[in-house]
Amino acid sequence: MGLVIKETKEILHEILDNTGVIIIYLDINENIVFCNKKTEKITGFKHGDIIGANWLKILFRGNDNIIKQDMFKAVLDECMRHKREKDFEGVVLDSERNERIISWNLTPVMIENNQTGGSILIGHDITKIREAGNSAKSIDQTLKDILSSLKDYALYVINLNGNITYFGMGSEIMLGWNKKDIIFKHVDILHNIKDSGNNLHFILEQVRLFGKYEKETTLITKAGEAIPVILTANKFLDSAGKHSGYIFIAKDITERKKLEYQAFQAEKLSALGLLSAGMAHEINNPLLVISGRSALLMKERLSQRIKKDLDLINSQAERIQRMVDRILKFSQKTKPAFGPVGVNEAIEFILPFAQYNNLPDIKVEIKKIFEKNMRPVKGDLHQLQEVFLNLIINAYQSMPKGGVIKITTSSFRNLFALIQVKDTGQGIPGELLKDVFMPFFSTKNDGKGLGLSICHNIIENHNGSIELESQVGLGSTFTIKLPFI
Repeated sequence: MGLVIKETKEILHEILDNTGVIIIYLDINENIVFCNKKTEKITGFKHGDIIGANWLKILFRGNDNIIKQDMFKAVLDECMRHKREKDFEGVVLDSERNERIISWNLTPVMIENNQTGGSILIGHDITKIREAGNSAKSIDQTLKDILSSLKDYALYVINLNGNITYFGMGSEIMLGWNKKDIIFKHVDILHNIKDSGNNLHFILEQVRLFGKYEKETTLITKAGEAIPVILTANKFLDSAGKHSGYIFIAKDITERKKLEYQAFQAEKLSALGLLSAGMAHEINNPLLVISGRSALLMKERLSQRIKKDLDLINSQAERIQRMVDRILKFSQKTKPAFGPVGVNEAIEFILPFAQYNNLPDIKVEIKKIFEKNMRPVKGDLHQLQEVFLNLIINAYQSMPKGGVIKITTSSFRNLFALIQVKDTGQGIPGELLKDVFMPFFSTKNDGKGLGLSICHNIIENHNGSIELESQVGLGSTFTIKLPFI
């Protein structure tokens, strides 16, 4: 049996080595773990030099190909992120530094739990069946067009005067500009010129000094919004090899920044939870003494005035006790009693209870748009109902003159239940949004600042996420994602 397996492996290697195509297997770190003889022949590298090397260093030689490297890298990133194969054409240098036109197929390799374990590159050398001169240029343009169509990437080119001469489709999607409206405008319109590390003069000086600029920074959209990107800039050479401008490739890292921020918030919440628990226990001890002594005094023969004062002491002590209980509830990561929960039914159940929470006497219209027959989520029914109720009460309180609360449920990519609670209230200033889920932070005069912190904790314990979008004068939208069973 062992001999048969050995022979099978040898046959497989012989087949791969004698095919007329380039075959390269990349690990998750984009290093080459297998290649065939065609790869060695095209690149001119020996087998021992190829294995373990980064694929871009093997397929490209020298700094004059940095732009092509960045484009290929962007295509690979997109393929791996979305776990789908990609067909494209590109130009690489052979062992004699001649350009070879390669038709590539890039396919992610899937392993257990639908995870990506690497990727396979298969390349057909089609140089001989293309015209030598203009074809290479057209292939480079094709690669640019592929990159420009990727949603997470923006590609734009400027001339030596800083005016935009090329603006890809991905740039339009990311930055909100129509190509015809931005062509020949100065590129400063996209850059935060107040940021010394992002203004055009600094970027181009870096390219001139070091051959390439790459930095995590921000670009400005047509609407004036700053979006986080990884920005790469290189010299742009015309068909004669003359320096005619600069090419920029920007990768949108908004989602990555959100995840980093959520992780940071979770760490802060965890630390504050420990601090809150300690404070709550310290408060509890003298509070029990106050409550106990006042209860004993109430049994004595006292004047009505003193009894009235003792009643006031008791009521305030109970108020503090309720606050302490909420702090403890926030700080304790109690394990939810998980079971199947129908999101629509859970929301319907708590709606009548909203009116019993000292809400202002205003006219509020509740609009419900529920997805029918939605799959249940795995959660603690009572905890999730507390979250939904809290968000609806918040929506009421944000509309002192009345308004509309829109509650929507839907499926998100068939993986999550998406719940949105949207109001037409006063909204929250942008600079305060980052703090809304922090303990003891409140925009209300009489707010305790614990409700949304508790909601955040509950949703986090359910492996979900909760986010807030808000504009002053237009209202707020809370969005919750909870995984389906």
